[in-house]
Amino acid sequence: MINKHNTTAAFNREFRNWRIWATRALVVAAAAAAGLAVTGFTWLGEQALSLFMQGFHVKPWLALLWTPLCTAAIVWITRRHFSAAAGSGIPQVMAALDPLAPPHATGRLVSFKLSLAKVGLTTWGLLAGLSLGREGPSVQVAAGIMLTVRRWLPERSSVSTHGLLVAGGAAGIAAAFNTPLAGVMFAIEELSRTPEQRSSGLLMSAIVLAGLIAVSVYGNATYFGIIHTSGIDLSLLLPGALVALTSGLAGGLFSRLLQASLGGHGGDALSRLRRAHPVVFAGLCGLLVAVIGVVSASATFGSGYSHTRDMVAGRESVPAQFLLLKFVATWLTTWSGVPAGIFAPSLAIGAALGNDIALLLHSPQATALIALGMVGFLAAATQAPLTSFIIVMEMVDGHAMVLSLMACAMVARTVSHVISAPLYTVLALQQLANATALAAPPGDGRV
Repeated sequence: MINKHNTTAAFNREFRNWRIWATRALVVAAAAAAGLAVTGFTWLGEQALSLFMQGFHVKPWLALLWTPLCTAAIVWITRRHFSAAAGSGIPQVMAALDPLAPPHATGRLVSFKLSLAKVGLTTWGLLAGLSLGREGPSVQVAAGIMLTVRRWLPERSSVSTHGLLVAGGAAGIAAAFNTPLAGVMFAIEELSRTPEQRSSGLLMSAIVLAGLIAVSVYGNATYFGIIHTSGIDLSLLLPGALVALTSGLAGGLFSRLLQASLGGHGGDALSRLRRAHPVVFAGLCGLLVAVIGVVSASATFGSGYSHTRDMVAGRESVPAQFLLLKFVATWLTTWSGVPAGIFAPSLAIGAALGNDIALLLHSPQATALIALGMVGFLAAATQAPLTSFIIVMEMVDGHAMVLSLMACAMVARTVSHVISAPLYTVLALQQLANATALAAPPGDGRV
């Protein structure tokens, strides 16, 4: 009787409670919408960068006018109407998830309105030729879409605001990289430190669904292509260790540079100009990005996808200066204050680093070193080694490099951690402070 009673109660609880099924339907629908939105965002970004490159090849000098004007306009609109859309988008979601974040600050960091603004402004940045990625912005876009269903969830729903933000942010990574597993790992590693047991299965299903939406549109292939490696043996040990250490050092310096620049407290002339005249400063950054793009024959414009794909496929050997120029162009783009992510540029920088070391050592395993450079620099810049490892691992044809990629990610992250605090954690604290101050009720003593 006890077993029968428990079975009946479980059946009634599972199938007769409309609130459970309404919650599931809403979360699944939001996840599908988030996946479609990020997929559409991907297409818009590709079209925008393609239009810019077509114009550049016709009249290269126009970039010296177009890029700074667009950068200044984007920053003016962002600061005036969508201040929380600036930057990556990952720190905003992390700040909204912070236990210290007041409820009224969440809407200032993540919302459907900000999702629309993020798509438009980031796409405009690619149309301007800026060195940025859309993966970080996709996190904020998808989180805003998932959070929208909160108002329609039944009372006493097991899915909380925290859960929707985690699922949305991770769904953004899953759909942006066409890798559902990376989205799940991103949720565990970066977003959720206290998973909700009752609804974790539903939320993980939402993350995977968003990634599968991207797979259904783009096919079961990674966005950067497939890395074909062969002959992986002990001869890779020393070159691989050099790549891991170098990428950890470079990624750590990149992270520290971004934190110092975006902190806004520097006493140098450029930092003072940024504080006093942010739009003028953005235009200056745009001009420098355009100059770098012209000097590099357009190689540093945009996210770096095409160059990364060509290096992965062995069709291109970029010049040594590409590494430095892409590094600086990405830093300037982020410093300008436009909505911009660093995932894709970091992979391009890492690929170039691995390629340069392969050329320096005359290594026959250039493709493997490129893969190690990608995972190493991304892990060092973001200090999210497991997410970085999975993103690159899903691009490798075969399992010969899995342990090498994991080891490289861990070594690079360790080196970076000595040099720099975690980038997104620091930026999230800044976002939280700004949102809390703006959202503070009148008369509460905050300035």
